[in-house]
Amino acid sequence: MSAPQPPSMEERLEDLARRLAHVQAGGGPERTARQHEAGKLTARERLERLFDPGTFTEIDAFVQHRATDFGMAGRDVPADAVVTGFGRVHGRTVYAFAQDFTVMGGTLGEMHAAKICKVMDLALAAGAPFVGINDSGGARIQEGVAALDGFARIFRRNTLASGVIPQISAIMGPCAGGAVYSPGLTDFIFMVDRTSHMFITGPEVIKAVTGEEITFEALGGAAVHSRTSGVAHFFAPDEAACLEQIRTLLGYLPSNNMEDPPRLDPPAGVPERDPALDAVVPVDPNKPYEVRDVIHRVVDPGSFLEVHQGFATNAVVGFARLEGQVIGVVANQPRILAGCLDIDASDKIARFVRFCDAFNIPLLTLVDTPGYLPGRAQEHGGIIRHGAKVLYAYAEATVPKISIILRKAYGGAYIAMCCRGLGADFALAWPTAEVAVMGPEGAANIIFRREIAGADDPAEARRRKVEEYRSKFASPYVAASLGYIDRVIRPADTRLEVARLLAALAGKREERPPKKHGNLPV
Repeated sequence: MSAPQPPSMEERLEDLARRLAHVQAGGGPERTARQHEAGKLTARERLERLFDPGTFTEIDAFVQHRATDFGMAGRDVPADAVVTGFGRVHGRTVYAFAQDFTVMGGTLGEMHAAKICKVMDLALAAGAPFVGINDSGGARIQEGVAALDGFARIFRRNTLASGVIPQISAIMGPCAGGAVYSPGLTDFIFMVDRTSHMFITGPEVIKAVTGEEITFEALGGAAVHSRTSGVAHFFAPDEAACLEQIRTLLGYLPSNNMEDPPRLDPPAGVPERDPALDAVVPVDPNKPYEVRDVIHRVVDPGSFLEVHQGFATNAVVGFARLEGQVIGVVANQPRILAGCLDIDASDKIARFVRFCDAFNIPLLTLVDTPGYLPGRAQEHGGIIRHGAKVLYAYAEATVPKISIILRKAYGGAYIAMCCRGLGADFALAWPTAEVAVMGPEGAANIIFRREIAGADDPAEARRRKVEEYRSKFASPYVAASLGYIDRVIRPADTRLEVARLLAALAGKREERPPKKHGNLPV
């Protein structure tokens, strides 16, 4: 009797195709249809949209769980509910995972976590950005502590990769409990309107513990985290828009901390000078204006990508290009709270500055702030420690730093917004700039209190003293005469001036005292 013949190559290839088709079907047609009905794409559909066409390569497609308790023995869980691999975005390598909600609700178990950890290790070794697409019911209860350990291993890798490669999280479904801390450790979080939810404890637990009734959307929806908590950096109306936003952001970022951001050719036809800038900022220091009008006229047309647009709107931060070079822009927003710094704005600015510094992105700071927001709520909320984050971030940063005082720069906020003494390489000012310990009105009331009170016409005396203080101390020329401002420039020349200064700082190197790490105020 002859020995059985091994399968032919054709049979082996048919088996491979059959196995791949089974894995790629995820939870099957019915669950895929349910995913689509909920306004959500499947894991593989998301990865197809994220990467340049035809470039995604999946790894660990045949990984399976090893659990045997609670009905898990022999249970088929295709790809263990997560798709991992790499591809290209704008021609550059990016690694990613996408949790598959159609398979066991995308829950995370031991091997699910191992797949994510492997692709994170590969991204770190290759010096490539990492994108995580989260859509999961959380820890796989049937696997107990093994699932919790999986989260811990992911968190550790998030921390080790921080400041080395860009890490981006997209929330495209539920993300609850301990699972929220991996996105919380990454650089940027994207959320989708109505289908994304993040929270530590869900509505049912909150009701049981506190008696409060609240919906998923009101507790941890995209709108809440984009505008109120500041957890989300970007808000998208749907998943297709979200994935396109991620692709856009990646176009501004270097692959790792040893590279410079991608540089484009300077745009054609953009004039060096813009006379319209001369009229953007009102001479009256009490009149508001839109600081984005300044930003858009200084940077390359259409290049400003705002971060945290709906959160802490008294500050504006984002990426832009100037003559094709990527820069980070930080600005006070006089339309909101007169541009005061508060707790949320301080956190927003500090985190953005630290990201730019970690990834070699020069900083342009546009200053118009009367100070830190006063009040019991701010003091009791910790404005001291939160405000200190801005000081720490700017003082710590070694990338090129250019600051321009557009109008008000008073007190501690003048310092915090990257003044010369805090480490600005170049400090410029427009003729409308006022640099002082406090506003002229308040200063005059303190310094000249007796003279004003004893005058025949206190109102007129006060007006004269305000102007006296303004001309002596609030003028940019006083600060310039002492070397605290390097140049007073015409607003129309701002783009030209900043481009020249960035070119002059292209080779900047700055040594710092050796240390393990600093202790950031929290």
